Amino acid sequence: MTSIQTTVTPVLSTSAVAPVISLVRGAQAHRIAVDRLLASYRAIPAGQRVRLAKRTSNLFRDRAVGTTTGLDVSGLDGVISVDTKARTADVQAMCTYETLVAATLPYGLMPTVVPQLKTITLGGAVTGLGIESASFRNGLPHEAVVELDILTGDGSLVTARPEGEHSDLYFGFPNSYGTLGYATRLRIELEPVKPAVALRHVRFGDLDELAAAIGTVSTSREWEGTEVDFLDGVVFSATEAYLTLGTWTDDLTDLSDYTGQHTFYRSIQYRSIDKLTIHDYLWRWDSDWFWCSAAFGAQNPKVRKYWPAKYRRSDVFHKLVGLETKYGFVAKLDSWRGKPARERVIQDVELPVTRTADFLRWYLDHVPMTPVWLCPLRLRVSGPAGTPEPGSQPWTLYPLRAGETYVNAGFWGTVAIEPGRADGDKNREIEAAVAQFDGHKSLYSDAFYDEATFWAAYGGENYPALKQRYDGDGRLLDLYAKVVGRR
Repeated sequence: MTSIQTTVTPVLSTSAVAPVISLVRGAQAHRIAVDRLLASYRAIPAGQRVRLAKRTSNLFRDRAVGTTTGLDVSGLDGVISVDTKARTADVQAMCTYETLVAATLPYGLMPTVVPQLKTITLGGAVTGLGIESASFRNGLPHEAVVELDILTGDGSLVTARPEGEHSDLYFGFPNSYGTLGYATRLRIELEPVKPAVALRHVRFGDLDELAAAIGTVSTSREWEGTEVDFLDGVVFSATEAYLTLGTWTDDLTDLSDYTGQHTFYRSIQYRSIDKLTIHDYLWRWDSDWFWCSAAFGAQNPKVRKYWPAKYRRSDVFHKLVGLETKYGFVAKLDSWRGKPARERVIQDVELPVTRTADFLRWYLDHVPMTPVWLCPLRLRVSGPAGTPEPGSQPWTLYPLRAGETYVNAGFWGTVAIEPGRADGDKNREIEAAVAQFDGHKSLYSDAFYDEATFWAAYGGENYPALKQRYDGDGRLLDLYAKVVGRR
């Protein structure tokens, strides 16, 4: 693996991002960090649980408070090297996509899928899954992984590839949420970029027509004769929904910027066309955490003009949610005002495109919370793992069939707890409905499944063998305990 090639013509001025050389750690620094990680594992007494020593998370479920010293992951949050000729990058698992993109964009490259929030880590997006508007053509982030080094639960450092001794771990690692081990290094494919993305916001007044259009674009990769490189959408109501179709362009005129006083999701309703630099397009949702910044007043013009732009970021909003979860300021104020308690509903679910309209109708009738984000996805036709057989489910712990189009529906916020009902009831209702419409949900948020239902949906026939081989002494929680556990 070579270091970054400076002969490649940048598509962005290096002043637009952090200097790329400072972002590339190199192999020696990586080895030192891995040695420190291994030493911290060996320092944990036998029989005690192993966990990461990290304070932050993009998970939306309560994190268990560890009673032992965690694994030392310091120094594992950068880019090791970028090979511009092979279009690959060696990346440490704790590296955020913000750092990764800053290292690759100046050289005309980016990860095949860039999850929409800056502080999502590459390791997190692979072991916990990630998605974005390139997923209808590039699948999910783990499908671009050429190989990865994993510290397994039993303390071994192994390299997993699509073929070879640890191919079972390669295919079983996605959606394992750190219950088989923790990645230290991932070699991923990159794809070339153009300087900007031209957008068309197409309105639909009928949910069936919306779903039909998603199916058409996802397979043809074009709309009304124009190529489509990025595809997502927003549902505001049963009669107002939009697909945003993105197309690469070299044209840098008339660019928009949604890091200031305007919010991206509102622009979808009043602009039929738009254009962003590729950097701003990748992070278009981050400045307002999609639309969730409204909960903090950050979309109120009187507040927004005094809210520093550097603090209009998803990780800042996430920390504010954490403070509310811990101290309950808003909940106490609502109680004093006689308002009902509220249930957190933060979910991403995947539906077959043929059931998407039906689910959306059910959702709009039963869950009083909009907008809803839509992001189509299909498993990759080809990649490091080869071409999957139509109808197969190559990724052991996540039920996606090759050759089918799915639609991720994301909805995030809170709903009032109805009289006679309890916290968690609405999430359970949603889980049941998702299954009814042949879908499944991402596990980053609260989950309420009973154990039999969970394992039937998430690889229960294969997980025990993986767990025995890579964490035979149970130093890590199992997947059910990790994502549902206390419930």
